[in-house]
Amino acid sequence: MAKDIRVMLVDDHDLIRYGLRRLLEDQSGIVVVDEASSGEDALEQVRDSKPEVVLMDINMPGIGGFEATTRMHQSHPEIKIIVLTVHSEGPLPRRLLEAGAVGYLTKGCPVEEMVEAIQKVHSGQKYIAPSIAQQLALSMLPGSESLLDLLSQRELQVLIMISRGMRTNKISEKLHLSPKTVSTYRKRLHDKLNVSNDVEMMHMAIKHGLLEDVDQE
Repeated sequence: MAKDIRVMLVDDHDLIRYGLRRLLEDQSGIVVVDEASSGEDALEQVRDSKPEVVLMDINMPGIGGFEATTRMHQSHPEIKIIVLTVHSEGPLPRRLLEAGAVGYLTKGCPVEEMVEAIQKVHSGQKYIAPSIAQQLALSMLPGSESLLDLLSQRELQVLIMISRGMRTNKISEKLHLSPKTVSTYRKRLHDKLNVSNDVEMMHMAIKHGLLEDVDQE
């Protein structure tokens, strides 16, 4: 008899985690073994709960889902990470897949699709929602590049954190960088994106679908 797939839920909204747990508990072959409300908590808890599949939100306090995905893939490459977010456009889908995610779903997907994604990634396949797969294909066409495509993974992460209102010392703490290095990234971002301040950078991040909203840390 096949064992249940062990799933972890990572989202900073209690109601969303509760709803996902209820939905998944009704499905045979899947068991929710843990929940986390931040990327930091997920990285800490995953050592003990040992999930096989993680459903990862992106916009969360602290390091967020982008950095959490990167670190989790590096430290636990056997865990299959499915991004579950409202972001379906912009550079995030491709960058998250490059960072180690093997699945990408929008929060509006039906539960049947979520279950299918969990089963497929658990078996070693990738699963990308059709609408996101189409966006990824279009982004590869000549002439579709944007300024954000010029950014490295780390630059994109710093951009997201600055745009969410995080201060230099907080970003320094979360990403294990010196404040001077964070300031260097900020200046480099201003130059690459051709903006003169953080407010303009935030508007660009919103325009390209990097933020659901702007939270103050």
